[in-house]
Amino acid sequence: MSGTVLPGTPIAVDFWSLRKAAGARLFFLSHMHSDHTVGLSSTWSRPLYCSPLTARLLHHRLQVPMCWIRSLEVGQSHVVDGVTVTLIDSNHCPGSVMFLFEGTFGTILYTGDFRYTSTMQGELALKGRHIDRLYLDNTHCHPQRALPSRALATRQVARLIRAHPQHHVVIGVYTLGKETLLVELALEFSTWVVVSPWRLEQMRLLELPDVFTAEEGAGWIRAVDVAEIRWDTLVSWNKLHPTIAIIPTGRPVKVTHPKIHVIPYSDHSSFMELREFVKWLKPCSIIPIVKGDMCQVYFQEYLSSAPQVLPDFKGSKPVQESGQRQSRRRGQKPTSLWKRVLRGSVPRGVVYESPEKNTEKPKMLTDVKVPQQYCEPALCSKEGCPCHRGEKEELSGEQARTAGAAPVSSEHLPTGFAEQYLLSPLNVLKQNSSQTFNQLVEDFFQKGDTP
Repeated sequence: MSGTVLPGTPIAVDFWSLRKAAGARLFFLSHMHSDHTVGLSSTWSRPLYCSPLTARLLHHRLQVPMCWIRSLEVGQSHVVDGVTVTLIDSNHCPGSVMFLFEGTFGTILYTGDFRYTSTMQGELALKGRHIDRLYLDNTHCHPQRALPSRALATRQVARLIRAHPQHHVVIGVYTLGKETLLVELALEFSTWVVVSPWRLEQMRLLELPDVFTAEEGAGWIRAVDVAEIRWDTLVSWNKLHPTIAIIPTGRPVKVTHPKIHVIPYSDHSSFMELREFVKWLKPCSIIPIVKGDMCQVYFQEYLSSAPQVLPDFKGSKPVQESGQRQSRRRGQKPTSLWKRVLRGSVPRGVVYESPEKNTEKPKMLTDVKVPQQYCEPALCSKEGCPCHRGEKEELSGEQARTAGAAPVSSEHLPTGFAEQYLLSPLNVLKQNSSQTFNQLVEDFFQKGDTP
């Protein structure tokens, strides 16, 4: 399991493997669910940027050294190594955020796991913002995955509890998440919520209302790990006292006992909420976070037709190389440079799956019309198609360490070289075969060397 390196940028999000994060210099963590933090431990040795609440949990639960944790305030913009990043509450679990990245690569919004609400349209960082790429939490991105709002799901839980007035209630939750539901139930029914000692310590760390206790019998609602909701535990609990179990989740669950009740309470956006979010945001392109689910087909009509931002090669400072290195380059042909330019970066989705996510692959749709302009960046060759724009030239070696998004030094390139070729969209360059294009490059260099 791991997160993703955002192509064309030095950024890795929810990515804990330094060995595999090729090209990444900046590491961000969206929240503390275990599928996003596998491998993070006391041995972590790079700056890791996150929200203040996630920073506390990161050190307390995973023992990541404080010297490597960089806490960034939510709702404010920060400049990190030349990249502007704004953290936005993602309404998923305590401390969870979306990341808005801005730089020479354009503007990227990475939602991480999130639950959309209409109040997000009031976020100043997103109002009227041109988004080149939207990395979208597509956990429930299917028309058949209808979900109620969390407020409605909470009312369903309350009705179920009222229908069993003589029963104790056990609620299955993960290590982090659903705290809001537990607090609302405690206040609704004027009872303590009994939790384990370690969970109580976490509740205090999260600075939640004082409705939790580790004292057995102090309240008739208990929160346990969802794995404890099984046939045998239900049998044991009901021998002591009539008990019902509630699993609040948006994923399919196999019910093994008649007193286990599943309520569709999810911390991920419903399909209709995703549609509303994309329709409002109007990004240029969408990259699904969950692998293997090509959800873009549902949002094509809402995408912006505005061109995506290309890296600003003119505005960047050239890389300063040693005289010996420059002299070696002057005698070389530009083959390796152009292989890098033409190769480009194809956006890749994240390779993890959340415990909230349904692992079953959805069936192919037959009732959804796919617009003709829909295409895959790796295969598209249409002139004018925006799917290839915004891909920054891949830097390597000393360039990546010293210049970030800076171009190759213009000192050893003929005048006009970058303007004529480097700033051309990749789909335009692809109109020529590789042999024809290589010949054009050779002719250009020879022309540049002619006095």
